[in-house]
Amino acid sequence: MTHIKSPNSGMDLFFAKMDTQGLKLTYADLRFHTDLSNVMPSDVNLRTRFSRRIELLIPLASAAMDTVTESSMAIALASNGGIGVIHKNMTPEAQAAKVQRVKLHLNGLIPHPTTANASETLAHILSRREAEQLSFHSFPVLKEGKLVGLLTQNDFDFQPDRETLVEEAMTPLANLITAPKGTSIDEAYVITRREKRKILPLVDDDGGIAGLYVFADLQRGKSNESMHNIDSRGHLRVAAAVGVGEGALVRAVLLAEKGCDAFVIDTAHGDSANVHNTIRQLKELYSDIDIVAGNVSRATAAKRLAEAGADAVIVGQGGGSICTTRVVTGIGCPQASAVYDCVKTLRGTDIPVIADGGIVNPGDIVIALGLGAESVILGRLLAGAQEAPGDEVTVAGARMKEYRGMASEAALRENAGSRERYRQTKGSGRRLVAEGVEALIPHTGTRRRRWKNFSEEWRTD
Repeated sequence: MTHIKSPNSGMDLFFAKMDTQGLKLTYADLRFHTDLSNVMPSDVNLRTRFSRRIELLIPLASAAMDTVTESSMAIALASNGGIGVIHKNMTPEAQAAKVQRVKLHLNGLIPHPTTANASETLAHILSRREAEQLSFHSFPVLKEGKLVGLLTQNDFDFQPDRETLVEEAMTPLANLITAPKGTSIDEAYVITRREKRKILPLVDDDGGIAGLYVFADLQRGKSNESMHNIDSRGHLRVAAAVGVGEGALVRAVLLAEKGCDAFVIDTAHGDSANVHNTIRQLKELYSDIDIVAGNVSRATAAKRLAEAGADAVIVGQGGGSICTTRVVTGIGCPQASAVYDCVKTLRGTDIPVIADGGIVNPGDIVIALGLGAESVILGRLLAGAQEAPGDEVTVAGARMKEYRGMASEAALRENAGSRERYRQTKGSGRRLVAEGVEALIPHTGTRRRRWKNFSEEWRTD
């Protein structure tokens, strides 16, 4: 396998020359020249990292924006090797629920499966499914805390009377294949294949439910051709924006309970005492969860985030297509130079750089990776997708989707999360200062096929 390499000495000399001339560069200012290659596109390995301990099969993350990433986008991206960052312009409880939906989409080990009580009716179970927006159909059935059976879609299909009790419609325990608590994913895959069972409940010493495996999800995760980005339990990876201060700690509690893989502290000015302190607090409380922090555009700022304990640094200030931070505040740095400078200062630290903003076309992604970023965050290139949460409208017969910056006037007015990110307060006669705009972009349909095309293009490059 051939991996994307870090910047070389020739690149160091080039950027040193640019510095002596007082020049900073955007992606549009750069192109890589060709050279002799003994590598075929099919041999290129796109595996990389989002953060210190979180791997990616493709170098893509979706932006924590309310018109880009909620659970549907995060599921689609993780199913194709990347990772989604759930935005925080919602209550902590709502955000945690969206993280849970991603984690439950691909069920490796389900440590705490949703159960049914033997005395409930089928109608009540169906009502719960609708109210809680559950996408699965199988429920371990408990009676006095012990596993007594399994309720599946077949049981619903062949029992038209919805007032039937669960214990009368279920498949009883005697007809099930179970496994003991602690059974690994590999062991579960062998058992389900051998016994030809779609569901494998785990049972503890007291007869209670200790977890659940679903064969279809085990098969997807275990396949050599699988592009699912999964954790050690076989669940899709997902990250979530948390902000800073006390609010971040409140969100972190709920997100950690749902299995969130990374907390993302994404602020307009990541090199601040609030960000540094929040990193330290979260690292102390959640040593097993990676902390990704930003946004910055200077090498010294990236170094301070790493020293505070960040497991990855997000680089990019004002480079997004609908971000006007540079115009409004005069702050920022052209993105190609910002990425290179931060990558260079973090060499040897094992802390990845994530390039955020300035991506206009797939070639810009290649440039960002060539400069040493280990992944990129996409906003506009994903916002037109069916999986994005932006509202769909029709203009002159054309399908469009709404896309807005997190510091647009509407986002600041409607959401405390946006105001916190850009350090603005509402009320007391203070005027909100927009650092982003709103736009309509073409509806691009589902992005699943397009991500595969991206991968093929990068391998060719």
